[in-house]
Amino acid sequence: MKPLEFIARLAPIAVQDMRKYGVPASLTLAQAILESNWGTSGLTQKANNLFGIKGTGPAGSVTMQTTEYRGQTPYTTNAQFRKYNSWSESVADHTRLILNGTRDKPMRYHGVLWADYKTAATEIWKGGYATDPNYPKKLISLMEQNALHQYDVPSPEEEEGMKIEQLTAELQKTQEQVRQLNEQYASALKMLTEQSNTMKQMNSRLKDIESGKSAKVPSWAEPAIQAAQQAEVLNDPEGSFDFYRIMTVLHRVGVFNNESK
Repeated sequence: MKPLEFIARLAPIAVQDMRKYGVPASLTLAQAILESNWGTSGLTQKANNLFGIKGTGPAGSVTMQTTEYRGQTPYTTNAQFRKYNSWSESVADHTRLILNGTRDKPMRYHGVLWADYKTAATEIWKGGYATDPNYPKKLISLMEQNALHQYDVPSPEEEEGMKIEQLTAELQKTQEQVRQLNEQYASALKMLTEQSNTMKQMNSRLKDIESGKSAKVPSWAEPAIQAAQQAEVLNDPEGSFDFYRIMTVLHRVGVFNNESK
């Protein structure tokens, strides 16, 4: 299969998965090209396995020879690889692997999600997808030589839709901020009003204290003042609040009653 034919066949599948799950189409295409040798590898021909994923697939498995690395040293070994019924099935399984990772590290490949093509190529290797130390360079080279990163860019219609969604989200965020500011303003205004009323009351009280007189006898002090007047110990009932408190205390302990006897 010619390179352009391979890309034309696989790109729509890769782009569809990118829109749903965030796996860059450029990464899917580059890995498929590298792992399947443009769809000509024995694994792809026998098992529709584009990505060299090991294990048992929907259509079973096949045993193939593969090259692994210990550090910089390559070695050949046999391994069991997944078998698929179609390329679409292979791409879907590749996406699931990136999304779900492995049992011990479910997020090991999440660094590639919605990433630019260079970051995605590096993160897939860091996650342990391949042991080849040159794996990221090989992927990036394929991406740039074949302009695969163009498939990561949304269409004009999609881009416009994304802009509208972004503006809508920003507007909603601004509206929420304005609502919160209005609430804070109303709360601050209420607090200032309460503080102003308190200050007025304090000023009025201070004026009474400074004058040393109360405008009138408080209702709670009237019994004490009346008792003091009846006992003929008080002529002028006007006084300060402190005076009224003292007179009330004296009345409650019976001082004025004794005076009247």
